[in-house]
Parts: sequence; structure tokens; C-alpha cells
Amino acid sequence: MKLLAGNSNRTLAEAIAQYLDMPLTKAQVRRFADNEVFVTIDENVRGEDVFVIQSTSYPANDNLMELLICIDALKRASGRRITAVVPYFGYARQDRKTGGRTPISAKLVANLITRAGADRVLTMDLHAGQIQGFFDIPTDNLLPAPLIAQDIRDQHGRKSSELMIVSPDVGGVVRARALANRLGADLAIVDKRRSGPGKSEVMNIIGDVSGRSCILFDDIVDSAGTLCNAAKALTDAGATEVSAYVTHGVLSDPAVQRITDSVMREVVTTDSIEGPDHVLKCPKIRQVSCASLIGEAIRRIANEESVSKLFD
Repeated sequence: MKLLAGNSNRTLAEAIAQYLDMPLTKAQVRRFADNEVFVTIDENVRGEDVFVIQSTSYPANDNLMELLICIDALKRASGRRITAVVPYFGYARQDRKTGGRTPISAKLVANLITRAGADRVLTMDLHAGQIQGFFDIPTDNLLPAPLIAQDIRDQHGRKSSELMIVSPDVGGVVRARALANRLGADLAIVDKRRSGPGKSEVMNIIGDVSGRSCILFDDIVDSAGTLCNAAKALTDAGATEVSAYVTHGVLSDPAVQRITDSVMREVVTTDSIEGPDHVLKCPKIRQVSCASLIGEAIRRIANEESVSKLFD
């Protein structure tokens, strides 16, 4: 087995390699003067089971091209099986036509990864589960619930009976219910209306949150408008405190400032996207590592063992 890392999240790749107790494959992933991507694999990978670790986060197009070119280089170097490990799958929010003459970009990206030569895909918490069906190769979608549930127990263990898991929108109810069931907590739902891209308005809260410690759970935080509006609505409805757990911390401007100024106690994300300095320095934002989850899934795939048992 070989591990190859792109440039999008070297810290996570190194943590996965440490979990698996094996070094990253020596390779050069660099740019020409005109910003073209060039990849050289500096080790023999012929006949190897190779895992390419690369999130397609900002800059999404550059990181996607790095992933595709790494896969092509490995295919031409006679790698036996190539698995694209994409902790954060960019373009996942474009999973359907939202109007006339609009693309389904998630399907296009799935086709690109397949055509580049990937034999399977390993990703985490896809924005919509049906994106697995966009790939014509085996695709494992890891669930972050075990990691997040453990962190919630560690941080809120003494008052677990007061906890309420909250879905910030109707579309995330299944995700939030799975976490609530794992913790034995109650579930509430924020009914919101989206007036435009990046703009949302809370209409109703389904469930009694008065006197409860609420934890918002979502897959992506981008501009943080939805989370901050939901947190304020929960506080106005009587919640004693509000925190948020999110799988992928995209955190585009002005997300950090919004979170800093919000009523939320903290926002916890995984490290599927490498946080820049201004994110890591924010006192209200914290990261938990998903290296052990992804590393164990890689080990199980390499050994032809069950991945789904990780979530039993």
C-alpha cells in the first residue's frame, strides 16, 4: 500500500500516515510559471494499492486538477488500484439542476475523477448521499458521527440530559437524527427560507428548546449565515447555550467575523479542510481530527475488510 498526498491538506495527510504507521510516498506536486500542475512520482508504485489524499477545497479548481493529474500519473506508472481519498468533495452542492440551463457540476466532477483513472473513491459526509450514485466506481461515504459524538460526550458529558441536537434546515434532518440517536438526545429542526445564495431567514423552530443546551449539526459551514441566524433564533426561543458541529469548515469571508460576533459558544469542525491562520486563531472555532477515521477506512479497504462496521 502507498499513500500519496496533494497540496490541499498536507497536515491531514501526514496525520493519516502517522495513524497507519507508514510514510507518505515521495512525490513532487508543483506548478510551472503559468500555474500548470506538474506531478512526478519519485517511488516505484507498479502493482501497488495507492491512496491519493486530496480535498477539493479552496482553491477548488487547482486542487481538483492536482487530484486528476496525480491519478493520471499513478495510472501511467502502473499502479494496481488507485483510490481517490477526498475528505471534502468540492462541487457537492451542485448536485441537481436548480433552474433552467444550469449544470449538475457534482456529476461532471465525478466523471472527471473516474475518467482520470481512479478505481474507487473514499470521501466523507457528502452534501447529498445520492452523489455516491454519480460515480460509476465503488464509493465509500464516511460518516463523521462517531467522531463528533465522542467530542460532544467529552465536552458536554455532565449535562447530556439537557442536550438537544438541532438541524439548521429541513434537508439535514436525517444527519441530525442519526447523531441524536447515537447520543440519546432529543431533536429539533430549524425551518428556514433561503432568499438567495448565502442568504437565509429563520421561519420557525420545530421542537421545544427552552432551557436546553442546543447543538447545531450540519455538513458544511461556508459563510456561516445560516448557523448564526439559527443560533440567534434558538437563543430567542429560550435555549441556554448554542454550539455548532460541522463536518466541513469552508468558512469563506465573512464567516469568521460572523461566528466571532454570534451568540454561539463555539463552532467545531473536522480538519477535512486545512484551516488558514485566521480561522485557527479564532477563539470560537475549534477543529477535531478525522485522521483516525479516514486512516482506519483506508486500512480496511486495503485489507478488503468492511468499512460500514466503523459506524455500527
